[in-house]
Amino acid sequence: MISRLLSLLRVVLVALWTGFWTSLALLIHLVTRSHRVPLALARRIWAPPTLRLMGAHLEIDGVAELDFSRSYLFVANHTSQLDIPVLFATLPIPLRFLAKQELRRIPLVGHFIRAMGMVFIDRGRSQAARQSIDRLASSLENGMSLMAFPEGTRSRDGELREFKTGAFVAAIKSGVPVVPIYIRGAAAILPAGTLEIHPGRVRVAVGRPISSQELSLEDRRRFADHVRSAMAELGTS
Repeated sequence: MISRLLSLLRVVLVALWTGFWTSLALLIHLVTRSHRVPLALARRIWAPPTLRLMGAHLEIDGVAELDFSRSYLFVANHTSQLDIPVLFATLPIPLRFLAKQELRRIPLVGHFIRAMGMVFIDRGRSQAARQSIDRLASSLENGMSLMAFPEGTRSRDGELREFKTGAFVAAIKSGVPVVPIYIRGAAAILPAGTLEIHPGRVRVAVGRPISSQELSLEDRRRFADHVRSAMAELGTS
């Protein structure tokens, strides 16, 4: 009972902190019309305290090997809601996500995603999905780095699902390299479908960039499978 009450307290504090920070970020964006400042706040001000409140101790490997003067398409496995602050805290850049269409309807969160120039994707409508992929490719070409969860949804058992190819189409169109990331331990702290928290370590392995140069759209399935294999290997290292 005490453990559940402590978990509930942690969740309430994180919800209040997230609501306050998101409102502040939207206000800053309204005044400055800048994405950079709110995204920097997400990385430096929102994510670290959120992880501490959730009892997550972050260990990162491989991020120092990347050249952040260029843009990347980052792809990560997805097992927990904790993955979002983990990734913000891991990558020292203004990070934007490829977001599910359903998030558009969530108060504050949907507004923040739109305001930060992140890309929604509606997989239920093929024409809308193609337009989202084109916007993603354009963002990458314009120097943004973007994060996608290519499994499409959270994995309940921790196993990597087959990757959807949309993000890889955008990488091929833009010629931007793809960087696989494997997150281990987040689901143990905050499992899907529950609010009970079990403090522990989250290990993030950042892989080497995988070139999308000289690939055609016909290679998208093979490319996605290649990146999935690289991500799975990170999970065993």
